[in-house]
Amino acid sequence: MLDKIGKIAQSVAKDTIGEGVYNRTIGRLFSSGIANKQNSHIKRATARWAGRDDKKDWRVKLTIPEKSPLQNYFFPRDIPEGENRLSVLKSIGGIFWPLTPSMVIQHSANYDALAMTHSNYPFQAYQNSQVDQMNIIGEFPVQNQQDAVMWVATVNFLRSITKMFFGKPDGGQFEDLKGSPPPVLHLSGYGDNMFNRVPVVVNSFNVELRSGIDYISTKQDFVGFQTGSRREGPQVTNAEFDANSFDQTWAPSLSNISVLITPVYSRDSVKNFNLRDFAQGKLNGTDGGIGFI
Repeated sequence: MLDKIGKIAQSVAKDTIGEGVYNRTIGRLFSSGIANKQNSHIKRATARWAGRDDKKDWRVKLTIPEKSPLQNYFFPRDIPEGENRLSVLKSIGGIFWPLTPSMVIQHSANYDALAMTHSNYPFQAYQNSQVDQMNIIGEFPVQNQQDAVMWVATVNFLRSITKMFFGKPDGGQFEDLKGSPPPVLHLSGYGDNMFNRVPVVVNSFNVELRSGIDYISTKQDFVGFQTGSRREGPQVTNAEFDANSFDQTWAPSLSNISVLITPVYSRDSVKNFNLRDFAQGKLNGTDGGIGFI
């Protein structure tokens, strides 16, 4: 009897969401009477955060400067996408937080207390002002294999940009980078008047791999996910995984990634600073300029 009811529910679910595609959750809803074919509003959809179509992207991002030759260093055009673990980040030029992260921002003005003889109050002598380190803490959800590929690339990017240019010769146009410190990135987020191409360096990052949650296995088939030569998400079968020899990685379904950054400005850019222009919002990184905060 129960087996017969289950087959009926499966048949209704197939008829509702598409032939050949059976969702067990929907099947249980139909069999319990909570939903039916006439009034059901359940739709089959896949949640993803791998891209955004808006012209104005206000998500928090850490990217390689657009006109920097390092764009081709980390996302080379002459290397097939399947051979570059960062290729899925190429369209962005870096990483972003898919969910709104927590940020701690602190500006400080430093003073020296000059203690005067026979005085109850010291004089405060101004020293300097600065923007202190900022901590970005955000959750990374991973719901399918494509999200897992993005998660792996994000962690690999953070590992890479916290290291100096060291090791065997790169050859070509990047030969003179040997011995250089880690690259300067651009911080963007929350619109033009908050963070807009703010030059920063990454001091440290932290990835929390939690216990007690699911981990999603993903093959590092970047070409397939980019070109659609392989099916993505839950449609990829175990047999297809076993048939390919791509690197395999387990990504947590939910993790925290925190990055500690420090704004940095060159001497030439500081020469162009003007407090009046800054107060009027003219130095916020619009029109291709450097974003002062």
